[in-house]
This record gives sequence, structure tokens and C-alpha cells, in this order.
Amino acid sequence: MEEQKDKKEQKDLGYYFDFKEVLTYFFRKKDPNRPTNTNIKMMHGINKISMIMFLICVIVIITRFIMRS
Repeated sequence: MEEQKDKKEQKDLGYYFDFKEVLTYFFRKKDPNRPTNTNIKMMHGINKISMIMFLICVIVIITRFIMRS
């Protein structure tokens, strides 16, 4: 019983640190069935910029934390 609980906790922890979706967002192929619209292109561009800024900020916060300790 306890073994199943440990496996479930490991699954949940792995789920939070799975960056596969983020990385594939930048390097996926174009879907021909998806409609092309200027608004959608701008939205995806802004999403990519915000994700990059977030990752840079996380790296800066981690490095500042490491430098202070």
C-alpha cells in the first residue's frame, strides 16, 4: 500500500517538472489545418516572449540566491 503511495507522489512531482510542453512549443512543426490569422500569430509571439522572460527571471533569481548563500 505504501509503495503505491510513493509511486503516486513521484508521478506528481515529475509532472510539475516536466518541461516537454514548453520546449516543444518553440520547436514544433506548422499545422496545415490551423487557421493563419495575424492576431493568432501575434498572440503566439507574445506568449513566446513572455515564456523566455519568465525563464530568464527564474535563472536570475536562482543565481542571486546561490550567490548570497
